[in-house]
Amino acid sequence: MAEKENILMQRYEMGKLLGKGSFAKVYHARNVKTSQSVAIKVIDKDKILKCGLMDQIIREISVMKLVKHPNIVQLYEVMATKTKIYFVIEYVKGGELFNKVQRGRLKEDVARTYFQQLISAVDFCHNRQVYHRDLKPENLLLDGSHNLKISDFGLSALSDCKRKDGLLRTICGTPAYVAPEIISRKGYDGAKADIWACGVILFVLLAGYLPFQDKNLMDMYKKICKAELKWPSWFSSDVRKLLWRILHPNPNRRISIEEIMKHPWFRIGLDARLSDSTMNTTRDAMPIDVDLALDSLNSNIVECNSAAEKLTNLNAFDIISLSNGFDLSGIFENNSNKEESKFTSTNTTSTIVTKLMEVAKGLGLKVIKKNGGLLQMEVSKPRIKGVMSINAEIFQITPNFHLVEIKKTNGDSLEYQNFMNQGMRPALKDIVWAWLGE
Repeated sequence: MAEKENILMQRYEMGKLLGKGSFAKVYHARNVKTSQSVAIKVIDKDKILKCGLMDQIIREISVMKLVKHPNIVQLYEVMATKTKIYFVIEYVKGGELFNKVQRGRLKEDVARTYFQQLISAVDFCHNRQVYHRDLKPENLLLDGSHNLKISDFGLSALSDCKRKDGLLRTICGTPAYVAPEIISRKGYDGAKADIWACGVILFVLLAGYLPFQDKNLMDMYKKICKAELKWPSWFSSDVRKLLWRILHPNPNRRISIEEIMKHPWFRIGLDARLSDSTMNTTRDAMPIDVDLALDSLNSNIVECNSAAEKLTNLNAFDIISLSNGFDLSGIFENNSNKEESKFTSTNTTSTIVTKLMEVAKGLGLKVIKKNGGLLQMEVSKPRIKGVMSINAEIFQITPNFHLVEIKKTNGDSLEYQNFMNQGMRPALKDIVWAWLGE
Protein backbone atom coordinates (compact mmCIF):
# COMPACT_ATOMS: atom_id res chain seq x y z
CA MET A 1 0.00 0.00 0.00
CA ALA A 2 2.86 2.34 0.88
CA GLU A 3 4.38 1.80 -2.56
CA LYS A 4 1.13 2.77 -4.32
CA GLU A 5 0.82 5.93 -2.25
CA ASN A 6 4.35 6.87 -3.31
CA ILE A 7 3.36 6.88 -7.00
CA LEU A 8 1.98 10.21 -8.22
CA MET A 9 -0.81 9.83 -10.77
CA GLN A 10 0.55 6.45 -11.86
CA ARG A 11 3.49 8.25 -13.50
CA TYR A 12 6.12 9.32 -10.99
CA GLU A 13 7.70 7.61 -8.02
CA MET A 14 8.19 10.28 -5.38
CA GLY A 15 11.59 10.47 -3.68
CA LYS A 16 13.32 12.65 -1.12
CA LEU A 17 12.38 16.22 -0.27
CA LEU A 18 14.69 18.70 -2.01
CA GLY A 19 13.33 21.96 -0.63
CA LYS A 20 10.26 23.75 0.66
CA GLY A 21 8.65 27.15 0.90
CA SER A 22 5.36 28.61 2.10
CA PHE A 23 3.35 27.36 -0.85
CA ALA A 24 5.21 24.31 -2.09
CA LYS A 25 7.59 21.45 -1.54
CA VAL A 26 9.99 20.20 -4.17
CA TYR A 27 10.70 16.46 -4.41
CA HIS A 28 13.07 14.32 -6.38
CA ALA A 29 11.07 11.81 -8.43
CA ARG A 30 11.48 9.12 -11.09
CA ASN A 31 9.36 8.52 -14.17
CA VAL A 32 8.13 4.94 -13.69
CA LYS A 33 8.11 4.25 -17.45
CA THR A 34 11.40 5.82 -18.55
CA SER A 35 13.31 5.90 -15.21
CA GLN A 36 14.18 9.55 -15.92
CA SER A 37 14.97 11.63 -12.82
CA VAL A 38 12.81 14.74 -12.44
CA ALA A 39 11.97 17.33 -9.80
CA ILE A 40 8.32 17.78 -8.84
CA LYS A 41 7.11 21.02 -7.34
CA VAL A 42 3.96 20.37 -5.29
CA ILE A 43 2.02 23.63 -4.91
CA ASP A 44 -0.74 24.28 -2.39
CA LYS A 45 -3.71 25.77 -4.29
CA ASP A 46 -5.48 27.23 -1.25
CA LYS A 47 -2.45 29.22 -0.15
CA ILE A 48 -1.83 30.47 -3.68
CA LEU A 49 -5.46 31.63 -3.99
CA LYS A 50 -5.43 33.24 -0.55
CA CYS A 51 -2.43 35.40 -1.48
CA GLY A 52 -3.78 36.21 -4.95
CA LEU A 53 -0.91 34.48 -6.73
CA MET A 54 -2.73 32.15 -9.11
CA ASP A 55 -2.07 34.50 -12.06
CA GLN A 56 1.61 34.38 -11.16
CA ILE A 57 1.57 30.55 -11.28
CA ILE A 58 -0.19 30.56 -14.67
CA ARG A 59 2.32 33.10 -15.97
CA GLU A 60 5.24 30.99 -14.76
CA ILE A 61 3.87 27.94 -16.57
CA SER A 62 3.23 29.93 -19.74
CA VAL A 63 6.74 31.33 -19.72
CA MET A 64 8.44 27.99 -19.07
CA LYS A 65 6.62 26.50 -22.04
CA LEU A 66 8.04 29.25 -24.23
CA VAL A 67 11.68 29.16 -23.18
CA LYS A 68 13.33 25.93 -24.33
CA HIS A 69 17.07 26.48 -24.04
CA PRO A 70 20.04 24.38 -22.85
CA ASN A 71 20.71 26.87 -20.05
CA ILE A 72 17.13 27.09 -18.76
CA VAL A 73 15.47 24.52 -16.48
CA GLN A 74 12.80 22.77 -18.56
CA LEU A 75 9.16 22.22 -17.63
CA TYR A 76 8.07 18.75 -18.75
CA GLU A 77 4.49 18.54 -17.52
CA VAL A 78 1.81 20.22 -15.40
CA MET A 79 -0.80 18.25 -13.47
CA ALA A 80 -3.38 19.19 -10.86
CA THR A 81 -5.81 17.84 -8.29
CA LYS A 82 -8.49 19.79 -6.42
CA THR A 83 -5.95 20.96 -3.83
CA LYS A 84 -2.54 20.70 -5.48
CA ILE A 85 -0.69 21.74 -8.64
CA TYR A 86 2.28 19.65 -9.78
CA PHE A 87 5.16 21.02 -11.86
CA VAL A 88 7.26 18.21 -13.34
CA ILE A 89 10.57 19.88 -14.19
CA GLU A 90 14.11 19.04 -15.15
CA TYR A 91 16.15 17.67 -12.26
CA VAL A 92 19.35 19.71 -11.90
CA LYS A 93 21.50 17.87 -9.38
CA GLY A 94 24.41 20.29 -9.07
CA GLY A 95 22.56 22.69 -6.74
CA GLU A 96 22.57 26.49 -6.72
CA LEU A 97 25.41 28.57 -8.10
CA PHE A 98 24.96 30.57 -4.88
CA ASN A 99 26.37 27.65 -2.85
CA LYS A 100 29.50 27.67 -4.99
CA VAL A 101 29.98 31.41 -4.48
CA GLN A 102 29.50 31.06 -0.71
CA ARG A 103 32.70 29.02 -0.61
CA GLY A 104 34.61 31.93 -2.13
CA ARG A 105 35.00 33.97 -5.28
CA LEU A 106 35.44 32.16 -8.60
CA LYS A 107 38.40 32.32 -10.93
CA GLU A 108 37.88 34.76 -13.78
CA ASP A 109 37.72 32.08 -16.48
CA VAL A 110 35.13 30.06 -14.52
CA ALA A 111 33.01 33.15 -13.80
CA ARG A 112 33.18 34.16 -17.46
CA THR A 113 31.92 30.72 -18.61
CA TYR A 114 28.91 30.94 -16.30
CA PHE A 115 28.30 34.53 -17.40
CA GLN A 116 28.41 33.52 -21.07
CA GLN A 117 25.82 30.80 -20.46
CA LEU A 118 23.66 33.22 -18.45
CA ILE A 119 23.72 35.89 -21.16
CA SER A 120 22.94 33.29 -23.85
CA ALA A 121 19.82 32.15 -21.95
CA VAL A 122 18.69 35.67 -21.04
CA ASP A 123 19.10 36.77 -24.67
CA PHE A 124 16.97 33.80 -25.72
CA CYS A 125 14.24 34.87 -23.27
CA HIS A 126 14.33 38.51 -24.36
CA ASN A 127 14.01 37.56 -28.02
CA ARG A 128 10.76 35.88 -27.02
CA GLN A 129 9.73 38.95 -25.01
CA VAL A 130 10.14 37.16 -21.67
CA TYR A 131 11.79 39.08 -18.82
CA HIS A 132 12.86 37.08 -15.77
CA ARG A 133 12.99 39.96 -13.24
CA ASP A 134 14.54 37.93 -10.42
CA LEU A 135 17.95 36.84 -11.69
CA LYS A 136 20.37 36.02 -8.86
CA PRO A 137 22.80 33.18 -8.00
CA GLU A 138 20.10 31.41 -5.95
CA ASN A 139 18.02 31.06 -9.15
CA LEU A 140 20.94 29.74 -11.20
CA LEU A 141 21.41 25.98 -10.92
CA LEU A 142 24.29 23.77 -12.05
CA ASP A 143 23.84 20.39 -13.72
CA GLY A 144 26.13 17.37 -13.42
CA SER A 145 28.45 18.81 -16.09
CA HIS A 146 28.62 22.20 -14.30
CA ASN A 147 26.47 23.91 -16.92
CA LEU A 148 24.34 26.81 -15.71
CA LYS A 149 20.52 26.58 -15.76
CA ILE A 150 18.18 29.50 -15.05
CA SER A 151 15.24 28.56 -12.83
CA ASP A 152 12.23 30.15 -11.12
CA PHE A 153 10.26 32.18 -13.62
CA GLY A 154 7.58 32.97 -11.03
CA LEU A 155 8.21 36.73 -11.26
CA SER A 156 8.82 36.85 -15.00
CA ALA A 157 6.86 39.17 -17.26
CA LEU A 158 5.49 38.60 -20.75
CA SER A 159 5.10 41.27 -23.41
CA ASP A 160 1.40 41.65 -22.54
CA CYS A 161 2.41 42.97 -19.09
CA LYS A 162 3.71 46.19 -20.63
CA ARG A 163 1.84 49.48 -20.60
CA LYS A 164 1.26 51.54 -23.76
CA ASP A 165 4.66 53.19 -23.26
CA GLY A 166 6.30 49.75 -23.51
CA LEU A 167 7.41 49.79 -19.86
CA LEU A 168 6.70 47.47 -16.93
CA ARG A 169 5.40 48.81 -13.62
CA THR A 170 5.36 45.94 -11.12
CA ILE A 171 7.96 46.40 -8.38
CA CYS A 172 9.54 43.00 -7.85
CA GLY A 173 12.80 41.11 -7.57
CA THR A 174 15.37 40.63 -4.84
CA PRO A 175 16.49 44.07 -3.57
CA ALA A 176 20.27 43.49 -3.85
CA TYR A 177 19.85 42.68 -7.57
CA VAL A 178 17.17 45.22 -8.47
CA ALA A 179 17.95 47.92 -11.04
CA PRO A 180 17.77 51.64 -10.06
CA GLU A 181 14.83 52.32 -12.40
CA ILE A 182 12.73 49.69 -10.59
CA ILE A 183 13.38 51.39 -7.28
CA SER A 184 12.39 54.78 -8.75
CA ARG A 185 8.91 53.36 -9.59
CA LYS A 186 8.70 55.24 -12.90
CA GLY A 187 8.37 52.25 -15.17
CA TYR A 188 11.21 50.19 -16.54
CA ASP A 189 12.37 48.15 -19.50
CA GLY A 190 12.36 44.47 -18.48
CA ALA A 191 15.37 43.68 -20.68
CA LYS A 192 17.46 46.52 -19.20
CA ALA A 193 16.52 45.43 -15.66
CA ASP A 194 17.60 41.84 -16.39
CA ILE A 195 20.91 43.11 -17.81
CA TRP A 196 21.56 45.03 -14.59
CA ALA A 197 20.93 41.86 -12.55
CA CYS A 198 23.35 39.95 -14.80
CA GLY A 199 25.97 42.58 -14.00
CA VAL A 200 25.41 42.20 -10.26
CA ILE A 201 25.72 38.42 -10.66
CA LEU A 202 29.01 38.77 -12.55
CA PHE A 203 30.37 41.06 -9.83
CA VAL A 204 29.34 38.54 -7.14
CA LEU A 205 30.96 35.63 -9.00
CA LEU A 206 34.25 37.52 -9.35
CA ALA A 207 34.29 39.26 -5.95
CA GLY A 208 32.50 36.81 -3.66
CA TYR A 209 30.27 39.56 -2.29
CA LEU A 210 27.58 42.01 -3.46
CA PRO A 211 28.53 45.30 -5.17
CA PHE A 212 25.86 47.31 -3.33
CA GLN A 213 25.58 46.12 0.24
CA ASP A 214 24.21 47.67 3.41
CA LYS A 215 22.44 46.36 6.50
CA ASN A 216 19.78 49.02 6.02
CA LEU A 217 17.51 48.34 3.03
CA MET A 218 16.94 52.01 2.20
CA ASP A 219 20.65 52.82 2.39
CA MET A 220 21.33 49.93 0.03
CA TYR A 221 18.76 51.33 -2.40
CA LYS A 222 20.57 54.70 -2.32
CA LYS A 223 23.85 52.99 -3.23
CA ILE A 224 22.14 51.15 -6.08
CA CYS A 225 20.60 54.33 -7.48
CA LYS A 226 23.99 56.06 -7.44
CA ALA A 227 25.76 52.90 -8.70
CA GLU A 228 28.48 53.40 -6.08
CA LEU A 229 31.08 50.77 -7.02
CA LYS A 230 34.35 49.90 -5.29
CA TRP A 231 36.50 47.57 -7.37
CA PRO A 232 38.36 44.67 -5.75
CA SER A 233 42.07 44.83 -6.58
CA TRP A 234 41.95 41.51 -8.48
CA PHE A 235 39.40 42.71 -11.06
CA SER A 236 41.04 43.00 -14.48
CA SER A 237 40.80 46.26 -16.42
CA ASP A 238 38.62 44.65 -19.12
CA VAL A 239 36.05 43.28 -16.69
CA ARG A 240 35.86 46.63 -14.90
CA LYS A 241 35.12 48.39 -18.19
CA LEU A 242 32.39 45.87 -18.99
CA LEU A 243 30.79 46.11 -15.55
CA TRP A 244 30.86 49.95 -15.68
CA ARG A 245 28.69 49.73 -18.79
CA ILE A 246 26.36 47.04 -17.42
CA LEU A 247 25.86 48.66 -14.01
CA HIS A 248 25.09 52.12 -15.37
CA PRO A 249 22.30 53.74 -13.30
CA ASN A 250 20.75 55.26 -16.44
CA PRO A 251 19.03 52.41 -18.35
CA ASN A 252 19.21 54.40 -21.59
CA ARG A 253 23.01 54.39 -21.36
CA ARG A 254 23.31 50.79 -20.14
CA ILE A 255 24.95 48.33 -22.49
CA SER A 256 22.68 45.97 -24.46
CA ILE A 257 23.02 42.18 -24.56
CA GLU A 258 24.14 42.42 -28.18
CA GLU A 259 26.95 44.76 -27.13
CA ILE A 260 27.87 42.49 -24.20
CA MET A 261 28.25 39.54 -26.57
CA LYS A 262 30.61 41.57 -28.78
CA HIS A 263 32.77 42.72 -25.85
CA PRO A 264 36.38 41.36 -26.01
CA TRP A 265 36.30 40.09 -22.40
CA PHE A 266 33.05 38.22 -22.99
CA ARG A 267 34.29 36.52 -26.15
CA ILE A 268 37.41 34.97 -24.57
CA GLY A 269 37.04 31.17 -24.68
CA LEU A 270 33.45 31.42 -25.92
CA ASP A 271 32.09 28.01 -26.83
CA ALA A 272 31.34 28.03 -30.58
CA ARG A 273 28.10 26.10 -30.03
CA LEU A 274 26.98 28.63 -27.42
CA SER A 275 27.80 31.48 -29.78
CA ASP A 276 25.90 29.87 -32.65
CA SER A 277 22.80 29.08 -30.56
CA THR A 278 22.81 32.62 -29.20
CA MET A 279 22.87 34.12 -32.69
CA ASN A 280 20.17 31.73 -33.87
CA THR A 281 17.79 32.91 -31.18
CA THR A 282 17.67 36.33 -32.81
CA ARG A 283 16.77 34.90 -36.20
CA ASP A 284 14.22 32.48 -34.74
CA ALA A 285 12.49 34.97 -32.44
CA MET A 286 8.72 34.97 -32.76
CA PRO A 287 6.04 37.08 -31.08
CA ILE A 288 4.43 35.51 -28.04
CA ASP A 289 0.87 34.23 -28.22
CA VAL A 290 -0.12 34.14 -24.54
CA ASP A 291 -3.59 32.74 -25.26
CA LEU A 292 -2.05 29.85 -27.16
CA ALA A 293 0.30 29.17 -24.27
CA LEU A 294 -2.57 29.11 -21.79
CA ASP A 295 -4.64 26.84 -24.04
CA SER A 296 -1.70 24.49 -24.11
CA LEU A 297 -1.50 24.67 -20.34
CA ASN A 298 -5.19 23.87 -19.89
CA SER A 299 -4.93 20.86 -22.17
CA ASN A 300 -2.14 19.46 -20.02
CA ILE A 301 -3.77 19.83 -16.62
CA VAL A 302 -5.08 16.52 -15.35
CA GLU A 303 -7.79 16.58 -12.72
CA CYS A 304 -7.84 13.45 -10.58
CA ASN A 305 -8.00 12.27 -6.99
CA SER A 306 -4.75 10.82 -5.77
CA ALA A 307 -3.18 9.52 -2.60
CA ALA A 308 -0.32 11.88 -3.41
CA GLU A 309 -2.43 14.69 -1.96
CA LYS A 310 -1.30 13.39 1.42
CA LEU A 311 2.31 14.24 0.58
CA THR A 312 2.34 17.89 1.62
CA ASN A 313 1.35 19.78 4.72
CA LEU A 314 2.99 23.18 4.28
CA ASN A 315 3.88 25.52 7.10
CA ALA A 316 7.33 27.05 6.45
CA PHE A 317 7.85 30.73 5.62
CA ASP A 318 9.57 31.77 2.41
CA ILE A 319 7.59 34.82 1.08
CA ILE A 320 6.43 34.18 -2.50
CA SER A 321 8.39 31.62 -4.35
CA LEU A 322 7.97 27.96 -4.92
CA SER A 323 11.69 27.31 -4.57
CA ASN A 324 13.15 30.48 -3.10
CA GLY A 325 12.49 32.47 -6.31
CA PHE A 326 11.49 35.45 -4.25
CA ASP A 327 13.12 34.66 -0.92
CA LEU A 328 14.01 38.02 0.61
CA SER A 329 15.50 36.54 3.78
CA GLY A 330 19.04 36.56 2.41
CA ILE A 331 19.19 40.31 1.85
CA PHE A 332 17.74 41.42 5.16
CA GLU A 333 20.20 41.88 7.97
CA ASN A 334 20.64 39.19 10.55
CA ASN A 335 17.43 38.81 12.52
CA SER A 336 19.42 38.69 15.73
CA ASN A 337 19.57 42.49 15.41
CA LYS A 338 18.19 43.77 18.71
CA GLU A 339 16.83 46.97 17.26
CA GLU A 340 14.68 45.68 14.40
CA SER A 341 11.80 43.28 13.85
CA LYS A 342 10.13 42.27 10.60
CA PHE A 343 6.92 40.45 9.80
CA THR A 344 4.82 39.62 6.75
CA SER A 345 1.08 40.13 6.42
CA THR A 346 -1.60 39.17 3.92
CA ASN A 347 -3.70 42.21 4.89
CA THR A 348 -4.02 45.43 2.88
CA THR A 349 -1.81 48.44 3.56
CA SER A 350 -4.69 50.42 5.09
CA THR A 351 -5.58 47.53 7.43
CA ILE A 352 -1.95 47.24 8.57
CA VAL A 353 -1.67 51.01 9.16
CA THR A 354 -4.94 51.09 11.10
CA LYS A 355 -3.84 48.17 13.27
CA LEU A 356 -0.42 49.69 13.95
CA MET A 357 -2.00 52.96 15.04
CA GLU A 358 -4.51 51.13 17.22
CA VAL A 359 -1.75 49.09 18.89
CA ALA A 360 0.46 52.16 19.33
CA LYS A 361 -2.34 53.99 21.12
CA GLY A 362 -3.07 50.97 23.33
CA LEU A 363 0.60 50.74 24.35
CA GLY A 364 0.90 54.42 25.16
CA LEU A 365 2.75 55.43 22.02
CA LYS A 366 1.89 58.55 20.10
CA VAL A 367 2.12 58.68 16.32
CA ILE A 368 4.14 61.79 15.51
CA LYS A 369 4.19 61.34 11.75
CA LYS A 370 2.23 59.28 9.27
CA ASN A 371 3.42 59.31 5.66
CA GLY A 372 1.99 56.64 3.36
CA GLY A 373 3.47 53.34 4.48
CA LEU A 374 5.73 54.92 7.15
CA LEU A 375 4.67 55.55 10.75
CA GLN A 376 6.90 57.32 13.27
CA MET A 377 5.99 56.64 16.89
CA GLU A 378 7.44 57.47 20.32
CA VAL A 379 6.71 56.89 23.99
CA SER A 380 5.17 59.79 25.87
CA LYS A 381 7.68 59.80 28.76
CA PRO A 382 11.50 60.00 28.43
CA ARG A 383 13.46 57.04 29.84
CA ILE A 384 17.09 56.60 30.95
CA LYS A 385 18.40 56.90 27.37
CA GLY A 386 15.90 59.47 26.23
CA VAL A 387 12.61 59.09 24.40
CA MET A 388 12.20 55.70 22.75
CA SER A 389 11.23 56.26 19.11
CA ILE A 390 10.09 53.58 16.67
CA ASN A 391 9.53 53.58 12.91
CA ALA A 392 7.18 51.12 11.23
CA GLU A 393 7.54 50.93 7.44
CA ILE A 394 5.35 48.88 5.10
CA PHE A 395 6.70 47.42 1.83
CA GLN A 396 4.25 46.00 -0.71
CA ILE A 397 5.36 42.69 -2.24
CA THR A 398 2.02 41.97 -3.97
CA PRO A 399 -1.35 43.72 -3.46
CA ASN A 400 -2.19 41.08 -0.83
CA PHE A 401 1.24 40.52 0.64
CA HIS A 402 3.33 42.99 2.65
CA LEU A 403 6.55 43.17 4.60
CA VAL A 404 6.53 45.38 7.70
CA GLU A 405 9.81 46.58 9.22
CA ILE A 406 9.73 47.90 12.80
CA LYS A 407 12.92 49.66 13.86
CA LYS A 408 14.09 51.49 16.98
CA THR A 409 15.45 54.90 15.99
CA ASN A 410 16.16 56.20 19.52
CA GLY A 411 16.25 54.90 23.07
CA ASP A 412 17.49 51.82 24.92
CA SER A 413 17.81 48.48 23.07
CA LEU A 414 16.75 46.38 26.07
CA GLU A 415 13.68 48.55 26.57
CA TYR A 416 12.85 48.12 22.88
CA GLN A 417 13.15 44.33 23.14
CA ASN A 418 10.86 44.21 26.18
CA PHE A 419 8.39 46.52 24.45
CA MET A 420 8.30 44.32 21.33
CA ASN A 421 8.16 40.95 23.06
CA GLN A 422 5.65 41.86 25.76
CA GLY A 423 3.55 44.46 23.99
CA MET A 424 3.82 44.96 20.22
CA ARG A 425 4.22 41.38 19.03
CA PRO A 426 1.25 39.91 20.96
CA ALA A 427 -0.94 42.89 20.00
CA LEU A 428 -0.19 42.49 16.28
CA LYS A 429 -1.00 38.77 16.08
CA ASP A 430 -4.25 39.39 14.15
CA ILE A 431 -2.41 40.81 11.12
CA VAL A 432 0.90 38.89 11.27
CA TRP A 433 1.38 35.98 8.91
CA ALA A 434 4.95 35.26 9.99
CA TRP A 435 7.79 37.00 11.81
CA LEU A 436 11.01 36.83 9.80
CA GLY A 437 13.51 34.44 11.27
CA GLU A 438 10.86 32.17 12.78
